[in-house]
Amino acid sequence: MRVSNAGYRVFRVFNVTFLILLTVSFLFPYLNALAIAFNDPMNSRLGGLTVFPRVFSMLNFESLFKQEDITRAAVISALRVVSGTIISLVITFAAGYAFTKKGFRGRSALLIFLIIPMYLNGGLIPFYILVNRIHIINTFWMYIIPYSFSFFNMVIIRVYINTNIPDSIEEAAKIDGANDIMILLRIVVPLCAPIIATICLFMAVYHWNDWTTTLMFVSGKSQLATLQYKLMQVLKESETLNNAIMDSIKRGAYSGQTPTVTPESLQSAMVIATTLPIIAVYPFLQKYFLKGAVIGALKD
Repeated sequence: MRVSNAGYRVFRVFNVTFLILLTVSFLFPYLNALAIAFNDPMNSRLGGLTVFPRVFSMLNFESLFKQEDITRAAVISALRVVSGTIISLVITFAAGYAFTKKGFRGRSALLIFLIIPMYLNGGLIPFYILVNRIHIINTFWMYIIPYSFSFFNMVIIRVYINTNIPDSIEEAAKIDGANDIMILLRIVVPLCAPIIATICLFMAVYHWNDWTTTLMFVSGKSQLATLQYKLMQVLKESETLNNAIMDSIKRGAYSGQTPTVTPESLQSAMVIATTLPIIAVYPFLQKYFLKGAVIGALKD
């Protein structure tokens, strides 16, 4: 018994130490980027920053958000996240609920039809031709329509409903006089809160982080650019300017002032600006996300 207790204590010490080191390895890069973002950019050139800024400064964020159309881009990104997530959730959840119905004729054939694109993707050119023919390029709908349905998320919702909501509940509701719409809104949706929160988080993170759609399909209208696309442009322009200045200094042809910001500082500010909204929302969805993430892991 002593050997067992001693072995368990050794395991606990090893386990806790390993998890602490793992947590530090995950948090340190972000905290380091946070310190660089709030540190004076010229002071950051000296290196040696850990998780606390040496000289606190908001210059990086001022330089970042003083760019024109940044406010408009932030509004476009917020509208895209809200509308895209809601529309995608409604369509995907409705499809997932429909596929749980045993009386759905042609369900198996339609599932096979929807599975095929997951393995045989036409690629970028056919996708461009499609969205061009329905005239949504350079419009706000380019952010919404192509991503309004996710077969993967639909399968997750379908499995969750089949696993956690027995048919007897719906049958009892019908006996009490409830119709299909009432059953969906008053019974199924409340019981699916964990998976709904999980899908919302998945879709919101995707819409918030995506900038390639703007680059390839909406770049013709700068007023529809997202915040991520604008930040990418700012970073590239800053890198180009910094490289040109450094090259001029090496050749002895530069007589201007020392740059006040650096690409590294702007990059850190960009990371903080783009991830902070998701980090702020995540704690409110965490308890539902944990339940939805382990869908199907335990069954009666």
